[in-house]
Amino acid sequence: MPQLVVTFDCPDRPGIVHAITGGIVAAGGNIAELQQFSSPDTGHFFTRIEVDGADRVRLTDAIARATEEFSARFRVDDAGRPTRTLILASKAGHCLNDLLFRWRGGDLPIDVVGIMANHAVLAPMAAFYDVPFKHRFVTAETKAAFEAEIQKFVVDNDIELVVLARYMQILSPELCEFLAGRAINIHHSFLPGFKGANPYRQAHTRGVKLIGATAHFVTSDLDEGPIIEQNVVRVDHSMDVAKLVRKGQAQESQTLAEAVRLFAEHRVIVDGDRTIVFR
Repeated sequence: MPQLVVTFDCPDRPGIVHAITGGIVAAGGNIAELQQFSSPDTGHFFTRIEVDGADRVRLTDAIARATEEFSARFRVDDAGRPTRTLILASKAGHCLNDLLFRWRGGDLPIDVVGIMANHAVLAPMAAFYDVPFKHRFVTAETKAAFEAEIQKFVVDNDIELVVLARYMQILSPELCEFLAGRAINIHHSFLPGFKGANPYRQAHTRGVKLIGATAHFVTSDLDEGPIIEQNVVRVDHSMDVAKLVRKGQAQESQTLAEAVRLFAEHRVIVDGDRTIVFR
């Protein structure tokens, strides 16, 4: 299995791959897999490379030296190390349960360090999976204090990913900036057509033919962050609201879990308002 994953992006120009691979060779590494993409829209180059047989520190230094002229952003991560994750939740448990089930079953390369929520109803679920759980009822007066707790937890526990598993609170611009590039949210794909309460009832009333879900990075622009993963399922007039909800929640859970997996496997690179996803 690959030991290290290199993710790299920079303004596109000739010689980038030659320089990176030269750095890998200099560090004693062997390329097990390489994917790359040059964006004609942004003029940026992106690559994800799996490397065997190299020391992480040595490989990082070698690539930095070899690509110094390219003004690049890059990371070298341990492929087998689970991503330290904090989950935020409210009352709905379908996404949380799916993430925890997949994690405990070994299907998600994450380590769920804790769950923080603005209601206590999911505490039994957290206890079942043996995950520390903290809740605070969030109001306009207490929101800043709870967000400060989230930030402290992230710092104190070296959290690399925050997942909003149907966390029904709008994060402040300050917290969005603090978590930029490492917080993933899920929502039903009816937005902006069906905003507010009971979107599935609204969809049923309008006779929609497709429902789905979108997982995206959190930004201060509500539900407009770079999209990581989307899924849809066909529905019809014979389905009542309850069945639409079940189908929709299944799509939300599946889509969020896949986005988390892609992030944890270092397959997602942000390109302005969109993402490059190496599958």
